[in-house]
Amino acid sequence: MKFHRHHIISMKDFTRDEIDYILDRAGKLESLAKSGRSDILSGKILALLFYEPSTRTRMSFETAMLRLGGNVLNLGSKDTSSVIKGETLA
Repeated sequence: MKFHRHHIISMKDFTRDEIDYILDRAGKLESLAKSGRSDILSGKILALLFYEPSTRTRMSFETAMLRLGGNVLNLGSKDTSSVIKGETLA
């Protein structure tokens, strides 16, 4: 399955087969991450924007991305983004 430039806004954007594929890949990445650092996501950027305060979730996402060699762009909260003006992420 190809997800190039597929932005995740809602789980409703995915079919059941796509969700199964993502979860299967996540399981493989989990075992890779447990073995130490990797560069499998080198050159990739994860942008985070949370609508509700969520320290544990934010830290989990950031830690996973960094362990797999990627970078994280933390956009803060909805109050510090243009979402507050009514703009959508899509």
